[in-house]
Amino acid sequence: MRTASAFLAALCLSLISCAGEAPQRVVDDTALADVSQGDVWLGFGRTYDEQRYSPLAQVNDGNVGDLGVAWYMDLPEDRSLYGTPLVADGVMYFEGSYNVLRAVDASSGELLWEYDPQVIEHAGDRLRIMWDVSRGIALYKGKVYVATVDGRLIAVDARTGTEVWSVMTLDPELPLFVTGAPKAFRGLVVIGNGGTELGAIRGYLDAYDAETGERVWRWYTVPGNPADGFENEAMAMAAETWTGEWWKYGGGGTVWHGITYDPEFDQVIFGTGNGSPWNQKIRSPGGGDNLFLCSVVALDARTGEYRWHYQTVPGETWDYNSNMDIVLADLTIDGRAVKAALHAPKNGFFYVIDRRDGRLISAEPFARVTWATGIDMETGRPIEAEGARYEDGEEVVWPSAVGAHSWHAMSYNPGTGLVYIPAIDFAGGFSDRTVDLGSWQSPRWRFDAGVDPLITDVPADAGSSTLKAWDPVGQRLVWEAPKPGIWNAGTLTTAGNLVFQGQADGRLLAHRADDGQVVWGFDLGLGISAPPITYAVGERQYIALLVGWAGSAPALLGSATAQHGWAYKAQPRRLVAFALNGEVELPASSPPAFPEPLVSDEFVADPALARAGEETYVRVCWLCHGPAAVSGGTAPDLRASPILLSRTAFLNVVLNGSLRGNGMPRFPDLSESEVEGIRHYVRSLVADSE
Repeated sequence: MRTASAFLAALCLSLISCAGEAPQRVVDDTALADVSQGDVWLGFGRTYDEQRYSPLAQVNDGNVGDLGVAWYMDLPEDRSLYGTPLVADGVMYFEGSYNVLRAVDASSGELLWEYDPQVIEHAGDRLRIMWDVSRGIALYKGKVYVATVDGRLIAVDARTGTEVWSVMTLDPELPLFVTGAPKAFRGLVVIGNGGTELGAIRGYLDAYDAETGERVWRWYTVPGNPADGFENEAMAMAAETWTGEWWKYGGGGTVWHGITYDPEFDQVIFGTGNGSPWNQKIRSPGGGDNLFLCSVVALDARTGEYRWHYQTVPGETWDYNSNMDIVLADLTIDGRAVKAALHAPKNGFFYVIDRRDGRLISAEPFARVTWATGIDMETGRPIEAEGARYEDGEEVVWPSAVGAHSWHAMSYNPGTGLVYIPAIDFAGGFSDRTVDLGSWQSPRWRFDAGVDPLITDVPADAGSSTLKAWDPVGQRLVWEAPKPGIWNAGTLTTAGNLVFQGQADGRLLAHRADDGQVVWGFDLGLGISAPPITYAVGERQYIALLVGWAGSAPALLGSATAQHGWAYKAQPRRLVAFALNGEVELPASSPPAFPEPLVSDEFVADPALARAGEETYVRVCWLCHGPAAVSGGTAPDLRASPILLSRTAFLNVVLNGSLRGNGMPRFPDLSESEVEGIRHYVRSLVADSE
């Protein structure tokens, strides 16, 4: 229930004016394109250009050492937090776990209203393919738009928190989910989805009327069955680049992140995902570019009609999707003014693309890359290294499927002319030696990418990461700073010659934007996955971020992320805001925790059951509980769980959903023998660790 003060605050917001203040501004296309408004943060990248750059300079490289906590908000019901809060007229809007939406006073953190879309209830058994995360929300013409993980797009009144409309954006019979932030422009709200590895999925991008929720257009990213006809000329063109019966496998190309509106050309530019399955030998056995996988695509914003594309990885087979953010910038290259789109996807190359027509201007590796030796500027195609496609059944290449850059947002500072990229150095092993390529079938609600699954734990020292300052004009590294582990958050840059970034070790750091020197740091007591924002209320500038260890790496990479000690629910989750001379004391967080495998003489794992259970575990449980049951913090470490000592209790959790309220789904498609196999597999790992 809302407190009386929260109710009064919400009532105040609902009035045209309050206590003599001016009416609230309209958050529309003009506002979202206005880069001069430093007091607000209106979209995922602040403004339509997605630069995550603020003109505010009250906090600068000379006084940033005086930053202190101005206010904080404990979020005891939340777990994974990596979204971008939005701020307008002194009100901050943000999402917690399972898309719970909140509005708070941006100068005090006082709760104004809360809206719970009841995701767990709506998801039903589809909860088994979902995490509890979202990258953000959209704010447009008096409404906040939230895309729930179960696939709904919901409009909420920004002043009262009341639901205005809700639509389902996907087929609930398919293993799809939504973790990306919707984008609002031109009276539309657009959203995509994810789920490529869990079924026969065909990607698409949807646009909905911002006032009514009616779908205006849908653009598929890959062609469907030719026998059914093609939706448009772009799909007919794309079909020429596929072979075999690709439509039986879906094709892939989901748009789960990386959507940008370009008002200058009235186009929406977005990145597309990997193939379904990853392995091209299965989905398109005769080769081909497989358009529009791993591409940057531009559509007419009004009609959704195709304009242009640039494909970063033709015929992709490594999960090198291009769903990373796309930043718009005006550059001068060789004396010529360029309207550029800047893109640093998983594959390790930094691309500068002319957004007038999609022409590639330049591309160079910003991280270690071995799958290709460069980009042929005559054709725009990568020069692939011999054997990189694991033609002989196995290959180790850089980067891994985690990427040289994942979804953590990069930022661009027009003052320094540099892009700040959270970069990863981590090799990937690709093998299909145990995959029957001839009889492989798409999974349904189970993970199977057409390559050998990850079974063993990922060592703590398996990779490294840095913050890279990259010159997009000269295509060169200007400076870089080492970071802990491999999973560090997105960046924010300001006119105060600063770059802010949260880290896997729980510290929020400020670097000087021109040379990378660390000029301030604060230990928030928990690994940070969310990017910071900045805004102003009155005469005071704030830096704010959500603190809650989250994302695919903490779920999937075992010891590589578990090494930090951010165990499941071991530390408090918070929203924290800083300002100069902030004097609020942040309560101490719990220290790093490392779950101890529970040893029991009462349970002796059966080797045969354990071997059978391993296969089920990697297809069903690994997505949350980690490889070899080493949890990186997204879910409990099953090796330490007493529930597995009881057959009845474990069956009740997995088949009946006794812990569903905690986000642990039931798995109705599993048999009792499969569940028992999982139990023996996990307990065998405990025995092996003694």
